[in-house]
Amino acid sequence: MKTQYDVIVVGGGGSGLACAMAAAQGGADVLLLERQPKLGGATGLAIGSFTANRTALQIKAGIQDNPDDHEEDAAKFGPHAYQVKNNRRLRRFFFDHGADTLEWMGRMGLRFYGPSPEPPNRVPRMHNVVPNAKAYIAAFQLGLLRAGGTILCGAPAEQLVADAGRVTGLVASVNGERRTFHARVGVVLAAGDYANAPDIIARYRGPEFTAIEGINPHALGDGHRLAEQVGARLVNMEITYGPEMRFVPRARDGFEQLLPSKGPAMRLMGLMLPLVPKPVVHWMIKRLLVTWQHPEDAILADGAILVSRQGQRFCNELHSPSREVAVANQTDKIAYILMDQRLCTRYSAWPHFISTAPEIAYAYVSDYLRLRPDVAIAGKTAAEVAEARSMPAAEVHRTLDHYNAFAAGLEKDPFHRTDRPSPLAGSRWVLLGPVKAYFTTTEGGAAINEQMQVLDGDDRPIPGLYAVGQNGLGGMVLWGHGLHIAWAITSGRLVGTRLGELARRHDVTTQSTHSFANSAATAPSRRPP
Repeated sequence: MKTQYDVIVVGGGGSGLACAMAAAQGGADVLLLERQPKLGGATGLAIGSFTANRTALQIKAGIQDNPDDHEEDAAKFGPHAYQVKNNRRLRRFFFDHGADTLEWMGRMGLRFYGPSPEPPNRVPRMHNVVPNAKAYIAAFQLGLLRAGGTILCGAPAEQLVADAGRVTGLVASVNGERRTFHARVGVVLAAGDYANAPDIIARYRGPEFTAIEGINPHALGDGHRLAEQVGARLVNMEITYGPEMRFVPRARDGFEQLLPSKGPAMRLMGLMLPLVPKPVVHWMIKRLLVTWQHPEDAILADGAILVSRQGQRFCNELHSPSREVAVANQTDKIAYILMDQRLCTRYSAWPHFISTAPEIAYAYVSDYLRLRPDVAIAGKTAAEVAEARSMPAAEVHRTLDHYNAFAAGLEKDPFHRTDRPSPLAGSRWVLLGPVKAYFTTTEGGAAINEQMQVLDGDDRPIPGLYAVGQNGLGGMVLWGHGLHIAWAITSGRLVGTRLGELARRHDVTTQSTHSFANSAATAPSRRPP
């Protein structure tokens, strides 16, 4: 097995594949290692939004935009306590390069629709790939293979190899055997986040969160662990997107996940999309929406209750993240949302929706009943919907009796709620679920510079080591739709292009050295006359 390469990339998601492809197309001999049996990572699970400014689609729509405005708007997303920790300089650098990445993907045949608005962005910036994020993976994998790159799946990286302070390769498990691979130019960490790494979560968020899973079960923090091995400084590790409740996804792929994500069929779909009526496009998005988005907190604030598989309340529905911690400690880590007639009516039309991709599509009670019958059931009584999910109807009735007594001011709430909600009653009931508490992603990563070089505790580059995507967030806070994928692919493109250039220089230098050595060895000796 070959063990010498110019560039080794750890991780086969969007950032790793973009990096490996760009490096290989630039002339580097590239090896990509992926822990899982197939490529995709968190990117392969996403809808595929890509948020950027000054794009061709914005210009076509007459939208004027710039990186400074984008940075100012990005600071308005998410908790202020997180935004004050943002690496503003790096995020502003990122916003300078997103449009170039979108154009780069367009040249390889990927198609996008948009831009779509997402407040508080002042202008529409969100672009969505056709048909979904699997198109990124298919296009990058094809480009990497065509450029001569090597892909090894089922090959987890276990340890970085360093020589005189420079990272020169790594040890990976291949077919159950530990093998050492050497990188002449650099190693790139692109192994995703740590949302499903309970030991890292406990270290930075607290032990009470360890029962909460990552939405990507393979987000194990591999890249973060490797970076720490060689003295990298990790930043913002306590910042996580979530925990939040999400509906358990379908056991099988939905219609949209079966749409062509590569080849002529995908390109034809992209060309035809502007001709497709907007209601059809919204229908497609809504199908994805009910699979991946979370139920809005407003549902619970308006009086819906969380019940366990046993039909009992178990937490204060208004307090997050303690309610998510409580969900994760229920049987099978699942719970259900019970809605009465008033709430079913309220969440059947704008502006009250179950879930949303802002300004693109909104999903109401009827959408979930139609598109996700596995997580939505309706009936005339609470007992009817409970029994449909094998929940003890008598226990649900007892739960409602106590809750309604609390709502009427006759009992104290055992979970210390002090609001005065409306009683739950009526002749139409909906039970949503199961829901689970998930960490969607994490914002911690290795400190990096604008060349994506990993920095040590003294902010000095660690020679030979780079990080992209979630491994190389560098202190940025990327709240809002489409920023994580945009950074993953943009950082991968930039560092891959750079490493391709370095590989070519390395080859030229090596060839020149060999040429000089060979000339010296074969030149006739010059003896004095």
